[in-house]
Amino acid sequence: MGKEILCGSCSHPLKETRRLVGSLGFLYESEVRAWSMDDFSFSYKVHSSEILGSVLLNRVSMLDVDQREMFCFNLYPPTVNAMKVFRKEVVYVVDISASMQGRPLENVKSALLAALSKLSPADTFNVIAFNGKSLLFSSSMEPSGKESIGKATQWIDQNFVAEGGTDISLPLNQAIEMLSKNGDSIPLVFLITDGSVGDEREICEALRGRLMKRGLNAPRISTFGIGLYCNHYFLQMLAQIGRGYYDAAYDLDSISSRLERLLNGTSSVILADLKIEALESLDSFELYPCYLPDLLSSRPLIVSGRFIGTCSGSVKVSGTLADLSSFVVDVKVQKAKDFPLERVFARRQIETITANAWFSENNQLEEMVAKLSLQTGVPSEYTNLVLVENLKEKQTSKLETVDEKASDQLNVKKIIYLRALGVGFGNLKATADNLPVEAAEPKLHETSEMVFSAASNLCGKLCDFCCCMCFIQFCSRVSDRCAVTLAQLCTALACFECISFCCEVCGECG
Repeated sequence: MGKEILCGSCSHPLKETRRLVGSLGFLYESEVRAWSMDDFSFSYKVHSSEILGSVLLNRVSMLDVDQREMFCFNLYPPTVNAMKVFRKEVVYVVDISASMQGRPLENVKSALLAALSKLSPADTFNVIAFNGKSLLFSSSMEPSGKESIGKATQWIDQNFVAEGGTDISLPLNQAIEMLSKNGDSIPLVFLITDGSVGDEREICEALRGRLMKRGLNAPRISTFGIGLYCNHYFLQMLAQIGRGYYDAAYDLDSISSRLERLLNGTSSVILADLKIEALESLDSFELYPCYLPDLLSSRPLIVSGRFIGTCSGSVKVSGTLADLSSFVVDVKVQKAKDFPLERVFARRQIETITANAWFSENNQLEEMVAKLSLQTGVPSEYTNLVLVENLKEKQTSKLETVDEKASDQLNVKKIIYLRALGVGFGNLKATADNLPVEAAEPKLHETSEMVFSAASNLCGKLCDFCCCMCFIQFCSRVSDRCAVTLAQLCTALACFECISFCCEVCGECG
């Protein structure tokens, strides 16, 4: 960025190895005896008294499955002089179905009450609780005074009772209709749920048409998923369409902290209705996420994408400030040297395309996700990780031929299929049965093993093609060793008259 970087907090001890203007380097020196169970986190700020940004361009390698050039757009809020924040109208839409009973609902209540206490005097709010029906705290937006928040707290204590089923469409439409259509405030909707419903695509389709017509007045929809029974790609798609943000908690202990971060961090909009003018002159482009969110005072806006065309040395970025005046800034375009954008943003690209593949039911997008997953080593909904163990037995004889050595080294004894690392596309039956969140918490130790011995090379050659087709969707990296290993697996299956199983899987994989 060409500006001083201010370090914040760090979860692990780091040694500083490099300090330049706009560039810091660190090294982790501690001896690692076991895998850490703690997430790595590092916070920083770019020291600036004004909004600033940059665009990084990266030419892709010839091996990239997507040959379009890649870019990264960054926009940072000022850290010295605080800018005026938009007045906001907020509606909290909270799932109180029976599956939320106990700690999930208590944690949501705790985060919600904390968010209400931090509203500004000029803000307005409302709360909608839903299960099979919806309950409104008020028929209209309420001022965020001490009295109103006190009444809301009492109402939440009385009405947040976990019971009934799940219907998202009705309360979401009520929240959108409740928000005003004038332009002097930012309307925000926060949807919090642990379940999935059958009309999720219809909800996205209906909202996309309504929200795109309202511009600055369109509600920003942020979503929060709890557990593994809700459809996280529906929630991501909803947040993209609503130009909001998405987050999730997959375990009970992280619900309160992550939800509070979402509610507080995404409510301080300082620049709305962002546009990158240079995008319009490109032959084609694709954004991840697909719509530009607003710039917040608490975090930078970082958007990646792919494009075809020619980009100039600088681009204009425009938006609307809290006083409704227009804002324009020139952002410098730079070449990203020795900076692998395609790997840094691989997960974001995979998740965005997966959400679009789910929404559009597009098989080609699913295939693209699988190829990107294989290329980058980032797990997806359409790939699995496989551990292949090679047991190299010690030789008792000193006289060995080269062929004997190779045969021994590839004598695979065990293949372990790790549990799926994706979050899935929701579970309608579990939602209808109101299964609790903790029932779906992943058990990391659960894997599936297959033990076998290598068979003859002749059968291996017959099964080579079948093997590769069967497992290409399940390996994150298919090396020569892996290909031979998988061929031997099919050989073993064939010798035990199980090749029909492999052929059936190949048929499903296409």
